[in-house]
Amino acid sequence: MKVAIYPGTFDPITFGHIDVIKKSLNIFDKIVVATTDNYNKNYHFSKEDRLEIINNSLFKDLKLDRRKIKIVAFSNLTIDLCKKYKANTIIRGLRAVSDFEYEFQLAGMNKKLNTKIETMFLMSDIENQIISSKFVKEIASLGGNIDRFVTKSTVKVLKGKL
Repeated sequence: MKVAIYPGTFDPITFGHIDVIKKSLNIFDKIVVATTDNYNKNYHFSKEDRLEIINNSLFKDLKLDRRKIKIVAFSNLTIDLCKKYKANTIIRGLRAVSDFEYEFQLAGMNKKLNTKIETMFLMSDIENQIISSKFVKEIASLGGNIDRFVTKSTVKVLKGKL
């Protein structure tokens, strides 16, 4: 069974993230979507809320296959998560060239930490490449329509939080 880890903050999960998950499912048997509490970030949603939002988006709104996607929280190194789930690939989404430098460095560090781990970069479809969690939160806080960027349950949670 080919397993990949898709780590991120998912604060909240967007159609860009979901696009990467769907593309990953065409390549791997199972995807572990892993949300973390990176100490460098200021979160809008708690880790528990993000887990619930991801679950609702993927399984209730979109009806994706629960047998092929596992959703977890983690606070250790991504390579340790790979070991735990017997994954040898880390999936990273790219939106623009500006993402590449950071992602390239991250992939290199992960490779230095464990030479058996590969990083695969995937791009969402063109209509989802501009979407970022940061912009979604900003648009929602200013009363804008975010229906084209996140699932229905996420819209509801964001509106309820603001």
